[in-house]
Amino acid sequence: MTKTAPSLTPPRLAPQRLAPPRLARPILMAALLSTALALSPVAMTPALAGPVPESFADLVVQVKPAVVMITTSTTVSEPAGGMPGFPPGSPFEEFFKEFGMPNGPQGGPQRQHRADALGSGFVISEDGYIVTNNHVIKGESGNTVADEISIEFANGKKLDAKIVGTDPKTDIALLKVESKEPLPFVSFGDSDTMREGDWVMAMGNPLGQGFSTSVGIVSARNRELSGTYDDYIQTDAAINRGNSGGPLFSMDGKVIGVNTAILSPNGGSIGIGFSMASNVVSKVVGQLKEFGATRRGWLGVKIQDLTPDMAEAMSLPEPEGAMVSEVPEGPAKEAGIKSGDVIISFAGAPVKDTKSLTRRVADAPVGEAVDVVVMRAGKEVTLQVTLGQRELAESSEAAAEGPAPALAGGSVLGMVLSPITDAMRAELNLPEDLTGLMVTEIDEAGAAFDKGLRRGDVIVEAGQQPVASLADLQARVAEAKEGGRKSVLLLIRRGGEPRFVAVPLQ
Repeated sequence: MTKTAPSLTPPRLAPQRLAPPRLARPILMAALLSTALALSPVAMTPALAGPVPESFADLVVQVKPAVVMITTSTTVSEPAGGMPGFPPGSPFEEFFKEFGMPNGPQGGPQRQHRADALGSGFVISEDGYIVTNNHVIKGESGNTVADEISIEFANGKKLDAKIVGTDPKTDIALLKVESKEPLPFVSFGDSDTMREGDWVMAMGNPLGQGFSTSVGIVSARNRELSGTYDDYIQTDAAINRGNSGGPLFSMDGKVIGVNTAILSPNGGSIGIGFSMASNVVSKVVGQLKEFGATRRGWLGVKIQDLTPDMAEAMSLPEPEGAMVSEVPEGPAKEAGIKSGDVIISFAGAPVKDTKSLTRRVADAPVGEAVDVVVMRAGKEVTLQVTLGQRELAESSEAAAEGPAPALAGGSVLGMVLSPITDAMRAELNLPEDLTGLMVTEIDEAGAAFDKGLRRGDVIVEAGQQPVASLADLQARVAEAKEGGRKSVLLLIRRGGEPRFVAVPLQ
């Protein structure tokens, strides 16, 4: 679902009816027969000729009692005059300053009013735990928590809910209601067993119209939108505003996704909806229920995907694994993982790319000791790492950035470079122990620029060896050429962030 909750005002456009086909029955039957005869033997296999469900009514009866409508109420403030605010730098800014309102109309008298929003959810236990989207109860910005949360069941029963915990990274929230009687509930299924083409059914409260059901198929798997832990099921089942937080069911009545977002040019369903996979949601919900917050594993490395050029420069057969670009203080550094290592296995499972490693580490228990296999200088090295907690690590992280001055120096690989000096460290707030070569000029038609290097970058390694002078870099380039390499692997820093780049030698 899109992140904006729908208004209580119903849509003003009347629903449009689809006219029935006007093809005469004999012509239709002849056309169907002709199409069937034209099908190849593969198209006539039993797998594709299986029965289509005659009705989804029994499934609706089975799961509907556990699906709920969610109404939230929040106190919001706005200018008392009803005028909109203007962003900084707006042409109206000076105008309002003249009248003693430096912050625009927002700086004047404010009035408060209640804002209601709608969403969906589903009960996962008879004692009243309910799953929905985080943006249903915290709004699009994720900062405004609802003052009141009301749950309505299909039989008309209403209960007030409290927030147990939320996870903005997966847009999941866990609520709790108190009921004298056991509540009907549904269970999570295994989203990994779903295949493209499988039937699915979505339920919820679209556009404030009350309990509604739509059906479709799994259009795609493992979709990513914008989050680190995204694992969405794409479906063409109709999902609209208000369906947020509602369940996506498999045909056996199991929840295999939580309806979260749609791709649409007009805000309505065009058959491209996204549901967070149940195998992600169930883990998040379990942690929210136990701790009130998530507790994800933390390896303590900065990583990037390997490109074919980088793999060739490191003599790796395939560009697979996660390249370690930096190892700050943390579990990985304590275990001996180094910058330049390529993580190829985590906890006994192969690592294909950074996304798979990130998800696998997040799912691992905090404090667990796991085996991590890395490629280092062409050899496999197995290290044991005791995982930390990502949430604690993120709360203490900070990054510093600074502008880069134009300085003269020598030229290599289409770049003018200058060694880092004490004056540069002081001016740019660089770490005292940082050594390397700063890019002061770069040929925008050259290979280095094409690979992403920019003026102000600091080259700290070449060929996985430190460089402190122009001679160091020239020696690494010469070694790569003598070894028959097509490119040289550079480790650069930009704004304090490290990244490997393979720059072609020709």
